[in-house]
Amino acid sequence: MTALPRSAPVAVVGAGAMGAGIAQVAAQAGHPVTLFDAAPGAAGKAREGILANVARQVEKGRLPEGAREDVAARLEVAPALEALGGAALVVEAIVERLEVKRQLFAGLEEIVAPDAILASNTSSLSITAIAAGLKHPERVAGLHFFNPAPVMALVEVVAGLASDRRVLDTLSETAREWGKQPVLAKSTPGFIVNRVARPFYAEGLRLLEEGAADAATIDAVVREAGGFRMGPFELMDLIGHDVNFAVTRSVFEAYFHDPRYRPSLTQQELVAAGWYGRKSGRGFYDHAPGAVRPVPATLPAYPAPRAAAVEGDLGPAKPLVALMERAGIAVSRRAGAGVIRLDGASLALSDGRTATARAAGGELEDLVLFDLALDYGTASRIAVAAACQARPEALTQAAGLFQALGKAVSAVRDVPGLIVARTVAMLANEAGEAVLTGVATPADIDRAMTFGVNYPRGPLAWGQDVGPARILRILENLQATYGEDRYRPSALLRHRVAAGQSLHTGMEAEALSL
Repeated sequence: MTALPRSAPVAVVGAGAMGAGIAQVAAQAGHPVTLFDAAPGAAGKAREGILANVARQVEKGRLPEGAREDVAARLEVAPALEALGGAALVVEAIVERLEVKRQLFAGLEEIVAPDAILASNTSSLSITAIAAGLKHPERVAGLHFFNPAPVMALVEVVAGLASDRRVLDTLSETAREWGKQPVLAKSTPGFIVNRVARPFYAEGLRLLEEGAADAATIDAVVREAGGFRMGPFELMDLIGHDVNFAVTRSVFEAYFHDPRYRPSLTQQELVAAGWYGRKSGRGFYDHAPGAVRPVPATLPAYPAPRAAAVEGDLGPAKPLVALMERAGIAVSRRAGAGVIRLDGASLALSDGRTATARAAGGELEDLVLFDLALDYGTASRIAVAAACQARPEALTQAAGLFQALGKAVSAVRDVPGLIVARTVAMLANEAGEAVLTGVATPADIDRAMTFGVNYPRGPLAWGQDVGPARILRILENLQATYGEDRYRPSALLRHRVAAGQSLHTGMEAEALSL
């Protein structure tokens, strides 16, 4: 596999934010770049913006002296589409309308050399459909950058049905030479990131609708326990609800209304109101100047327990044992089903059932469930929910335990799966389904989610750490509780559990089928 040589001319069609960003990346990498936009003056304005951006990066010490002059020497504006004839690679970044893109590529095919590569930066349209009807559809592929292109590391290289493997390899190596992290995906709705990320938003929205907690509390738990940089509501406000809702609807419709991707009525209402988030000044949060940020619900301080009994294996929550001992709590150990016993409370990690349903058998009196954490040692917050049968002091004892370990405690409604456990299980399941259907390899899926949307761990690697059997159990319990196909476990997950095989590290040999 070889990348395009630095001397190979690159053309970008579309001088909006994405097109300008891609042009900047290619020019900084050393290619001569031509930028074209059908709107008069748009390409020239974009060139000025690119040079100003490069100059700012030089001032901040992020780029070397002379970088602006180097980019200026390589970057030119085309007066017409015909001026792109010498390009070895043309990247399209125009409006997300299939017919407009097809017309553009048909015109480009008549202009560029027979061996030139034609790439689309589409985030949602089928590469197969874009290339259909061309004389040489094999040279068309997706090259999906993330915004802002000069900053974001991920690039999805997307294969349509006719895409030549050599074209895909060249694009992957070229993106790598440009300092990016390329991943290879089959042309399916949402590719990797926009498909696998859907549960992150969907479960947050559903938890809010079910009254599990308010948006600020859910966001805080996802950040401070789950290790995500932003909670779902913060992130949707940043992206824009008009954009996020449109992507969800697009994926839902493209998958023939699969309930896994069903849009939220709550988000639909925000869009109808024009409450798009930061860009409109209001979304789930008030973004007006001087607006007071809501604080997450946090329990007051309670006494720490003197002793705790750990029964059986706590699974992913095993680090709590060392934390309790370090906090001066006397810990005894005995056989059991993974429960922490206090004088007046039984604590257990969520398994997808409600605390009330789990306590109904009578074996776990005064039950309080606690949520999954990315790292119990560093997590600064934990979510807990008490069973309806539990006495009030069970919750205060559970809070006192976690507070003694240095955690803020948010008591949430007794919902199935709590917050982080439910979200991680759904992300791992969606990633597994993408592997099963040949969208991408496990390694590329995890790389896409860490570099593309800054997840603290790839969903498959995270699911493996939690335990595939535990992930499966959470999903089965969610599906049993709700009676919805939305929570159906992937056949790949079932197979891996039955075979005792890994969700991630045991599957490197599985290649993308093109």
